[in-house]
Amino acid sequence: MPKTKYDKIYYDMKQKIETQEYEFQDLLPSEHMLIEQYHCSRNTIRRAIAELVKDGYVQTLQGKGVRNIFQPVSQNSFTLGGIESFKESAIRNNKKGITKILLFTELIVDEKLSKKTGFNIGNEVYYIQRLHYMDNKPLILNHNYFLKDVVKGLTPEIAEQSIYEYLEQTLHISIVTSKRKMTVEKMTQIDEKYLELGDYNCLAVITSQTYDGNGVMFEFTQSRHRPDYFCFQDNATRKL
Repeated sequence: MPKTKYDKIYYDMKQKIETQEYEFQDLLPSEHMLIEQYHCSRNTIRRAIAELVKDGYVQTLQGKGVRNIFQPVSQNSFTLGGIESFKESAIRNNKKGITKILLFTELIVDEKLSKKTGFNIGNEVYYIQRLHYMDNKPLILNHNYFLKDVVKGLTPEIAEQSIYEYLEQTLHISIVTSKRKMTVEKMTQIDEKYLELGDYNCLAVITSQTYDGNGVMFEFTQSRHRPDYFCFQDNATRKL
């Protein structure tokens, strides 16, 4: 599914906030100015602003406008509330992101793998091991399983760039929901081999099951993060 107009406006404004074109605590341009700038309706601007509010980038002030409340963090940070590719998080952190493919193969899901991932027995999946670098530091080891029936034509070359970009822009698949679990686990031999853990013997592990617009789980991923560069952030609002 192609991105809607308000999605494009949201990502453009988000980038301007992250790159400090709109500085911390400044008011964003007025609603009228944004309508003229993006050549869209008032409702479209309001939907984009609502997404920025939900993600903790801005706060609406009655009678005053919309204030930028985003502050970059010194560590590389990843989001809990949103669904973000490694490529997108590298750009948001103003870092150079590189992905190295360690393994790319195809599997048929058996009973053991079904219990681990949630895929049905007999499903055909791609299994990929990817090592993600930020500014030449190996930070994340990903174990990805992608359902072949959904992620058609996946190749190592695509996986080295951005699978989510391929899904959305080439296959026109909407990525809607991701269920996640965060744990701390002992390192494995492959962690020790690739992640330069030094004196650490454990990692932060994010396990996720991700669904498309039809409610089909197309991805199971285990992301294993170096603890010295691990920072996940979220935005919470109090509901009265």
